[in-house]
Amino acid sequence: MTQHHFATAPQQRPPFRADHVGSLLRPQRLKDARLQRANGQLTGEQLRALEDEEIARTVEKQKEIGLTAVTDGELRRAYWHFDFLEHLDGVEGYDAKTGIQFHQTQSKPHSVRVVGKLGFSNHPMLDDFRYLHRIAGQHTAKMTIPSPSMLHFRGTIDPRVYPDRDEFFHDLAETYRQAIQAFYDAGCRYLQLDDTSWAYLCSEEQRQQIRARGEDPSELQALYARTINAAMAGRPKDMTITMHICRGNFRSTWIASGGYEPVAETLFQTLRIDGFFLEYDSDRAGGFEPLRFVENPNLQIVLGLITSKSGRLEDPDDVKRRIDEAARYVNPQQLCLSPQCGFASTEEGNLLTEDEQWAKLRHVVEIARDVFGDA
Repeated sequence: MTQHHFATAPQQRPPFRADHVGSLLRPQRLKDARLQRANGQLTGEQLRALEDEEIARTVEKQKEIGLTAVTDGELRRAYWHFDFLEHLDGVEGYDAKTGIQFHQTQSKPHSVRVVGKLGFSNHPMLDDFRYLHRIAGQHTAKMTIPSPSMLHFRGTIDPRVYPDRDEFFHDLAETYRQAIQAFYDAGCRYLQLDDTSWAYLCSEEQRQQIRARGEDPSELQALYARTINAAMAGRPKDMTITMHICRGNFRSTWIASGGYEPVAETLFQTLRIDGFFLEYDSDRAGGFEPLRFVENPNLQIVLGLITSKSGRLEDPDDVKRRIDEAARYVNPQQLCLSPQCGFASTEEGNLLTEDEQWAKLRHVVEIARDVFGDA
């Protein structure tokens, strides 16, 4: 077996050769503090100060491991998506009757609904980013937010507020356009949109469920692509925006299966996105053949070949062999490496320890250096 060392130019812009999706396990100290806050034993200010300390610790750990981009680990959030969405103008969070169904388990019953006209003002995550940006130093501060698709895919919309579907999607795109500019003004140059809807559109089982709720999967795909592109309109040229596509990640379980073929052409040739973080840690994601649609020489493909669902370290030779396979479809200059998802899409986190989490990220950096010559 021949493995190539790809002599690639150092990455000046994100995504980086060794990168990560964003979320990190919540330290026990933080979980305890959240309970104390819920019980009235801590003030909001005390909790935030403690979050600041834990975020600073995890940022230093990311730097020490050799990552170029650092995140706040989403340590202030309960969910990867709802915490952001429910602070958009016109959106509220609520306790639903059931959670999201994963294989073998279900998330806590929470959701969001649109109860007023959409907008973006005074969003608390701007301050969250400013703190991260301040402590990132020479490293790149990466912000992660749910894609606009997720408000429609996971939320409900009051028909009295938006009787016209086109008006809803117009306002959603404009809201995100404002959000992108606001994060840019706060110093953000690396923004990631997390979007599970595309993986659902790859799964025949999930496509049937989409049809059952009265939606046409092909129409939805076109609608989401149009909305995302409208949100990108006029964005600053020195801001990198990537998208992470995931098949579900809650307590190390999953939802969807199916390769990228049904959505590959739309993703890689239509969306005005600079890079894609693609789940590739199991055969549920299919092969690399859909990457043949990558024709834009500036589009970066981050291969999620390292699993965040368990602490077992992958054989580096197996990972390198799979990078070789992907390089048959995409110029190796356009390839990067990461875990397939974050380590804690919700505050519960995946079934591994913090030490195992850091070992995984170090593994990404070391393999990327072997293959690409830099991280």
